[in-house]
Amino acid sequence: MDDSAIASGLRSGDPAAWRALYDAYAERVWRCVGRLIGPHPADVADAVQETMMAAARSARNYDASKGSLWQWLWGITRVQVQLHFRKRARHERWKELPFATSETSGSPDALEAAELTEAVRIALNELPGDYGALLTAKYLDGESVEAIAGRERLTETAVRSKLARARDAFKRAFKQKTRIAP
Repeated sequence: MDDSAIASGLRSGDPAAWRALYDAYAERVWRCVGRLIGPHPADVADAVQETMMAAARSARNYDASKGSLWQWLWGITRVQVQLHFRKRARHERWKELPFATSETSGSPDALEAAELTEAVRIALNELPGDYGALLTAKYLDGESVEAIAGRERLTETAVRSKLARARDAFKRAFKQKTRIAP
C-alpha cells in the first residue's frame, strides 16, 4: 500500500491502513525515538506507543498537501518525545541519568561522555521541524543523501540544503545546552 492509499485508509478508519502505516514506519519511529530518548527501552516503547495512539486520534487531520506521511508522523513523534521529557523532568529526571547515578564508573571520562551524550539527545530533540530525524538518518544511521531524497520525495539539492540548516540549528542548540554557567 502506498502513502496515498495509507492516508486515505487512515482518514476512513481502515484497519488495514493502520497495519500498513505501522509496517511502513514503525522501525523508523523506533530508531528516531531511541536516538532521542536514549538507553531506556521502556521509555522508548512508551513514546512509540503514544506516537501511534496520537496518530490514530489525529488521522483525519492528515493533509498530504502539507507534507509526506512520514513528516506528519515525525511531527507527532517529536511532540510525544517532548512530552516524555517534560514528564520525566517532573519526576526528577536528573536523578535517572547515567551521570547522576552510580551506573557510571565514576571516572571523569565516563561522566563527561554521559553528559555529552545527554546534551546531544536534548539538542536533537529541540530542533525545529524534521531536522533531528534528518541528522539522525544521515549521521547516526549512515543513510546517503540520495536515499533520504528518495524517501522524502525531495531533490538531493533540497536534502543537502536542509542538512546544512539542520547542522546550523544543531550547533546553536548544542552550544546552548553545553554552555557552562558563570
